Amino acid sequence: MKKQICIKKPSQTKIIATMGPACTSKDVLRKLFIEGVDLCRLNFSHGSYEDHYKSMQLIWELNEELGSNVAIIADLQGPKLRIGEVENNHVDLVEGEIVEFICSKPFVGNAKKLYMSYPEFPNDVKVGETIMVDDGKLRFEVTKTNKKNTVAARVLTSGVLSSKKGVNLPDTKISQPCMTPKDIADAEFALEHNVDWIALSFVRNASDIIELKNLIRKKKKNAGIIAKIEKPEALLEIDEIIDATNAIMVARGDLGVEVPFDRVPLIQKDIIKRCIAMGKPVIVATQMMESMITSYSPTRAEVNDVANAVLDGADAVMLSAETSVGKYPIHVIQCMQQIIDYTEKNGYCFNRQHAPDEFNRTFVPDSLCNNASVLANQTKASAIVVFTHSGYTAFRISSHRPSAPIYAFTNNKNILRKLSLLWGVRAFYMDTNDHIEKAIDHSISFMKKTKFIKDDDIIVHVGSAPFNKKGQTNMIQLSYV
Repeated sequence: MKKQICIKKPSQTKIIATMGPACTSKDVLRKLFIEGVDLCRLNFSHGSYEDHYKSMQLIWELNEELGSNVAIIADLQGPKLRIGEVENNHVDLVEGEIVEFICSKPFVGNAKKLYMSYPEFPNDVKVGETIMVDDGKLRFEVTKTNKKNTVAARVLTSGVLSSKKGVNLPDTKISQPCMTPKDIADAEFALEHNVDWIALSFVRNASDIIELKNLIRKKKKNAGIIAKIEKPEALLEIDEIIDATNAIMVARGDLGVEVPFDRVPLIQKDIIKRCIAMGKPVIVATQMMESMITSYSPTRAEVNDVANAVLDGADAVMLSAETSVGKYPIHVIQCMQQIIDYTEKNGYCFNRQHAPDEFNRTFVPDSLCNNASVLANQTKASAIVVFTHSGYTAFRISSHRPSAPIYAFTNNKNILRKLSLLWGVRAFYMDTNDHIEKAIDHSISFMKKTKFIKDDDIIVHVGSAPFNKKGQTNMIQLSYV
């Protein structure tokens, strides 16, 4: 078993940092790892393959040097709609004026005509529907479409429009597939380099996930899928999407534009609750510490936002521009970790039991995981040790949010970093043992050496007997150290 260095006492809630110019230095990234980063996000909306590969190499090198298992998330752009370049990089739009969105060849736009990157736009929109640009700062109402290449719209809010701003269509059903040709190429690149998770943008229904699943299967890779919830259509099939994917991201940026902003807090809480009940990790993302892109201190509203995500039970909270281009990438991680630590210590609701579905084919392992969490709580166990090959048992134990730390031991190197997303889970590689007794002894010996446990502690072990039976969790054992 390879010794893993304990960088610092980890929190149960994980931190995701987005890579970018502000943290491409190895020294900076090392400090981010030490301060609490559990996963690194590569945003494929920006940067070249060369840039992303350099980031991957840094992450791998630091994992080797620190003995950590920081995971890599490849975040696909998805069918993001944008306007093109505009004159002088900004134009003034006046309320009541008519603007044409043209979807033919790219051109430099002005206050009367703008290039739209989506060729099916004139076919998809209807008169009376709303167009929102630049995260909703500018709003338009469709007045006419020729169903070919031009849409006319009335400006509803005056303002300055810059080049290449994003477009949201909250009233429109987009015909473009969830995965664009760019997304497929990006996913293939990411899989070729064995990323741990792939985030799929603008998921609308469970079937959107199938294409990416098939690509991962075709490439014979083990990456998990994170379905990003950004569209109102996704909320209508949220249970089916949670069931079909491996994890969920509440991507509040586009979601807050596509649905009325006042609904986002309760949508976030509802999705987190559903994910916990279904044993799927859930991430809260976007604008969590936005002011710290330029400010040394977070706003009190941001502190409350992070703390509330923790209290809701999110597996992870995510930083975007704060670490990718912000002025204080290390300090923002320190601040976020400080909020998480205090909130977990003083206000967190542990032991969130949810009974397994008796009609589910995984009823037996689900029931064992539920009972292991209850047993750990009743005995005030110092740790829950999970032996897993696929990672499923760790997913289920984590979903019960036990107060005891969860340590996952696996002989499958492909899932080590993947498990870094799970609430409360720390993963370690362990060579295959023929007998469950030997595995238990090895885990206890390792954890004593690393000072995760001490003499007289109570440990709950969960695994399978015989030990080499994969996918058949059937054993709980209570041990005194």
